[in-house]
Amino acid sequence: MPDTKTTPIAVIGGSGVYQFPGLSDAEEVKITTPFGDPSDAIRVGSCGDRRVAFLPRHGRNHTFSPAYLPHRANIYALKSLGVRWIISLSAVGSLKEAYKPRDFVFPLQFFDRTKNSANHTFFDTGIVAHVSFGHPVCERLATILYQAASSAGAECHWGGTYVNMEGPAFSTRAESEFHRSQEFDVVGMTNLAEAKLAREAEISYATVAMITDYDCWHEEEAEVNVNDVVSVLHDNAATATETVKRALSLIPLGETTAPQKALQTAFATPREHWDEEKCKSLRPIIEKYL
Repeated sequence: MPDTKTTPIAVIGGSGVYQFPGLSDAEEVKITTPFGDPSDAIRVGSCGDRRVAFLPRHGRNHTFSPAYLPHRANIYALKSLGVRWIISLSAVGSLKEAYKPRDFVFPLQFFDRTKNSANHTFFDTGIVAHVSFGHPVCERLATILYQAASSAGAECHWGGTYVNMEGPAFSTRAESEFHRSQEFDVVGMTNLAEAKLAREAEISYATVAMITDYDCWHEEEAEVNVNDVVSVLHDNAATATETVKRALSLIPLGETTAPQKALQTAFATPREHWDEEKCKSLRPIIEKYL
């Protein structure tokens, strides 16, 4: 297994991004966690002078549906490798006319419309913690990604809200119109859980939301078609890869961000009452507080 102290950055590849070209000296790492196996083996290698872990969110053959993703296993496994920064590459639908397919959006907020929140925390029983989540995205990392994507030639939009629906079906027209009425910006199926768990794991997290379609509210797109979405995903993949490569060298590895200190004021259970078995199972998450 790679030295955990030298793998500070992870890239989670969404739909259409099942590999990360350019990783040298790469090896596959298989990690079993208390929450099961991650979506796939994690590839760890070098890109320039940075060590990077790459995980395809849905598996390399896209075998995990959004509602059944092993989010806890994914984030736990990355944390066990020493990851402190996560770049999330994600396909989304646009809820605004000005946000066109193939544009990139860098949301700073999430809105939760999932039904699976019990699996969106490491702190269910034995140790209770409530992390601050008012600012769910690491703005430091998001800024770096926005600048990198702009320099890579992407049409970029800063800020806004990513509404996380359940999936795997796309939105109904009524849902799409409701999301627009709330002035949300993009809709997706995966990032809310990742952001919550990354915060609990004290990892800085930011999303590169790659627009594939106008959801179903747009008069030119009454139905979202997987084939059309995949076609746009292929177009986005090269720009996404170039964005990540440009961003990696700009990530301030020696800096400690607010998300990387999220547990300092989060524990509700007094230390003397922490369940010892839970301590063992969550060791990579809470090690510095033991």
